[in-house]
Amino acid sequence: MEKKAVTQPVIIAGPCVIESAELLHAVAEEIIRVNTLLGTDIIFKSSFDKANRTSTTSFRGPGLEKGLQMLADIKEQYGLRILTDIHESWQAAEAGQVADVLQIPAFLCRQTDLLRAAARTGRTVNIKKAQFLSGRDMRYPVEKALDAGASEVWLTERGNTFGYNNLVVDFRNIPDMLDIVPTVIMDCTHSVQRPGAGDGRTVGDRRFVPQMALAAKAFGATGFFFEVHPDPDHALSDGPNMLFLDRLCEVVSTLIQPSRTT
Repeated sequence: MEKKAVTQPVIIAGPCVIESAELLHAVAEEIIRVNTLLGTDIIFKSSFDKANRTSTTSFRGPGLEKGLQMLADIKEQYGLRILTDIHESWQAAEAGQVADVLQIPAFLCRQTDLLRAAARTGRTVNIKKAQFLSGRDMRYPVEKALDAGASEVWLTERGNTFGYNNLVVDFRNIPDMLDIVPTVIMDCTHSVQRPGAGDGRTVGDRRFVPQMALAAKAFGATGFFFEVHPDPDHALSDGPNMLFLDRLCEVVSTLIQPSRTT
């Protein structure tokens, strides 16, 4: 009797923000190595502008035009699919010329015009669940995107606000969101953030990233999101919760099941 091949999860990885071309190439080369070794198809992620940083002095990135060109170079050279986030409606069309997946940040997931603009590009739209919403609440952002013609919508769990300067993950949100869309991704790095707990910057607990991934897998997550960096302690954004790049292969290997037939 022939068994169906096991579907591989969606894996997304990359540095939080575009710091330099050298960083993008270093990460892309490691993603290609992991893809070759594990048979995965990791989507490359980085942001051209982090408009939601804690402080006005925080590094935001190179901006739309330069950042998209840098991502396009990665796409052309390595053949990787690209995910990047947008913060304003006018960014969608141009970002959609490069990115295969447009991501809606958690704080903006109810912004109707932003969702509609992303949907109209024809690209996959990945909507992060807000820190103030339940999984079931995410049916409304999904409806907005689908109503505007989105070809495919994903949802991403990233924790909920719990008191001050902390997040907690209710993993029941994953099956709740799977009732809405077939692709639900666990953001394993942003979920370990401690927002604003670092005297004007966000800190976090990267040691819990692998466990977040495994717990999400147990609850049925169909994808996993990792921000990675060769030297996260000196990263310009979200370093304390980013995974060391050289651990990506090890962590991903615990989440995938090889395709097989008998």
